[in-house]
Amino acid sequence: MNDDLDFSRRRFLTTAVSIVGGVGMAIAAIPFVDSMEPSARALAAGGPVDIDISKIEPGQLITHVWRSRPVWVLHRTAAQLAVLPTLNGQLRDPQSKEPQQVSYCQNLYRSIRPEYFVCVGICTHLGCIPDYRPQIAPPDLGPNWKGGFLCPCHGSRYDLAGRVFQDVPAPMNLPVMPYFYISNAVLRIGIDKDGKEGSWEPAVW
Repeated sequence: MNDDLDFSRRRFLTTAVSIVGGVGMAIAAIPFVDSMEPSARALAAGGPVDIDISKIEPGQLITHVWRSRPVWVLHRTAAQLAVLPTLNGQLRDPQSKEPQQVSYCQNLYRSIRPEYFVCVGICTHLGCIPDYRPQIAPPDLGPNWKGGFLCPCHGSRYDLAGRVFQDVPAPMNLPVMPYFYISNAVLRIGIDKDGKEGSWEPAVW
């Protein structure tokens, strides 16, 4: 009788331990399974990235990450767009002839839609991140400044289409990577509309 009772107890304990152990292994495996999924950081480092532009106010700039680089999306105002053609005589490459942008952004606005400017926000001199300076003629930039980007490291200047001014250290315009619009509210950076992977490289980052 006692032998039967001991056997039943052992069988119960064995089953209970097996169940608990199995649950523990399943829980422990969750982080491992999750680690097999591409993380947001991994996607930003190499894969295409979707950006919601629906809440960007006119004149506002937001920053995302792609290939571990800062990507700017600037919602340009009508006044900012009107300034661009007036600056051509002050720029090093006003027609964007250098291979610093994808072919479909080789235009005055260096963009698919004039109001949205998308680029990699890295100075083409030594890789610093320029500041967004939309103010008109601030004291530190002088009366001819009509808004743009200023590199804090060595003073390189770009207009609001990322075109570099003459007589500054930076040799080329800011890079404009592959991208397209999924909808009116969302754009996808790092890949073209025809599905080509974002293997494009500018002459200078």
